Amino acid sequence: MESLSIGYGRPHQDGGVLDLFTSWAHRTPHAPALIDGEQSYSYAELDRLADAVAASLRGRVGKGDLVGVCLGHSVALVAVTLAAAKLGAVHLPLGPRPGERRLQAVAEQLRPACLVGEPAVLPPGGERLELDLPSAGEVLAVLTPGEQAAVPVGTHYAVLTSGSTGTPKAVAVTGPALGALLHWYRELTGLGPGARHSLLIGVAFDPHLLELWASLTSGAALVVAPEAVRWDSGALTDWFREARITATVLPTPLAEPVLGRPWPAGLALRHLMVGGDRLRRAPGPDVTATVHNAYGPAEATVATTVHTMAPGCDHGDGAPPIGLPVPGAVVLVTDEQGRPVPRGEAGELRIGGRSLAAGYLDPELTARRFVEVPHGVEGIDRVYRSGDRVVMRADGVLEFHGRLDDQVKVSGVRIEPAEVEAAFERDPRVRRAVVAAQAALTGGVRLLAFVQAEDGLAGGVEPAGLLDAVRPWLPEQAVPSVVRLVERYPLDANGKVDRAALLAAEESFPVGSETSEASEASETDVTDEGDTPVERTVLKLCRELIGRADLGLGDNFLASGGNSLAAARLLESLEGEFAVRLRAALLLRQPDLRAIARLVEERMPSTSIA
Repeated sequence: MESLSIGYGRPHQDGGVLDLFTSWAHRTPHAPALIDGEQSYSYAELDRLADAVAASLRGRVGKGDLVGVCLGHSVALVAVTLAAAKLGAVHLPLGPRPGERRLQAVAEQLRPACLVGEPAVLPPGGERLELDLPSAGEVLAVLTPGEQAAVPVGTHYAVLTSGSTGTPKAVAVTGPALGALLHWYRELTGLGPGARHSLLIGVAFDPHLLELWASLTSGAALVVAPEAVRWDSGALTDWFREARITATVLPTPLAEPVLGRPWPAGLALRHLMVGGDRLRRAPGPDVTATVHNAYGPAEATVATTVHTMAPGCDHGDGAPPIGLPVPGAVVLVTDEQGRPVPRGEAGELRIGGRSLAAGYLDPELTARRFVEVPHGVEGIDRVYRSGDRVVMRADGVLEFHGRLDDQVKVSGVRIEPAEVEAAFERDPRVRRAVVAAQAALTGGVRLLAFVQAEDGLAGGVEPAGLLDAVRPWLPEQAVPSVVRLVERYPLDANGKVDRAALLAAEESFPVGSETSEASEASETDVTDEGDTPVERTVLKLCRELIGRADLGLGDNFLASGGNSLAAARLLESLEGEFAVRLRAALLLRQPDLRAIARLVEERMPSTSIA
């Protein structure tokens, strides 16, 4: 009989979350729990700090209440996360700069009982409490009146993912699901007293909760990564060495350059988990850490499958697979009717088991995506439709083959083009927007927005102004690299906008053409290709990385569409071309690309720059 594409992880073990942290606070009160630069907190000190925050909120925030947290990597973030757990509240991480409009949409849609952050970030109104927390600035809790969205019983945290309706989806994850994940991860990495784990993943991205809780439930030390190392692979590995990091989680776009360069000597790093996007690079023979390629949507509690690559092993050619299900997870590959397909045949990945989230904070959406189990699959009562296209090999290992729908990943973050389109269409100047994804020249994906202006306004609409208007609504990765103004959209045979035709027309734009019909790049910017080899190389690299053929030496890197991932790749390329190693912060302080080139020339080993 043909073997079907169904895989079961080994039996899981339940694990506590808050109780385990409290246990370590009593067993090893003086052991380091959190290190943030020069600041260090023992388990007992961190426990007392969290108790103080919980005491400030008790009576105002209770069990099942949503607490939106607008803080970056810091002692304050960790203390508030612990305090929410002590209150039985539901932690909703929003990141330090969620954007005014995005935060407003979350407040209106989910109506959290409390928002915590710096005063400049939080919306006006509501009762405001000052929290006594170590922070560069004041930290407030804003208590918001009104009835919040229904939260499933037992939810430990909620996390936002991109929504096709134009508003974010909130995924509710239970304490038992998180506890089982943490137990597996601690066992996988050997975390325990004396170990040091990084806190590095973006705070609005759910793997940061794995970093935080895995460390604090194991007796290890959680070490906050400085901002500059989060997208500079050279600075990152230097920090690994200086901070004596033994385990870390990296987003794929940052992990690939780390794995692509010679492995640095003297690292204490023993486990490197990679996730967020398709990994295209296996570790080389010089890598001394065990590398785990993990896959998992937020709807299945961070990690569903993992492929482990031990140091020194031959990992073969091609992209590493996404591996086997973690303990307690059940994976199946199905056809369009939801029936498991034979192994070796591609289909949609559906996920069930212990790791499954409770659902969304939208019951209708939960009913559409968390569905009944196909006939013949035992041991689970529902599955999540991931929308990912995979193949299960004969040995049960899964290979990732992309998305089945329009959802894309940009710099490791899952993006619904419809959410980006909705952000453009909030602008009264815009009649309609269509967003499509295009493979970038240097790898990865970039977003392009094709915008139709309202009648009579096309001549007065600037692409740069449209981008400025959508930034407050979107995470950085969802802001398109290019905006084109169009009079009409091509349609396919079904009368729908033909995105493929839009992208085909985009590819016909010659090098040196403007990035949008309304662009006013100066003739000097377009035609000045540089006076030195370094200027010409910097200009070429930046055009490729940002995806703008009209970029000139007088343009600013960030203002022209550069982001953290592009900056990281530029640093890597400059080091490879000129043996010059720059720090990200220094590069981004330069006013234009010509100044970046001058910086490279000043630091080149040879002074000959003819």
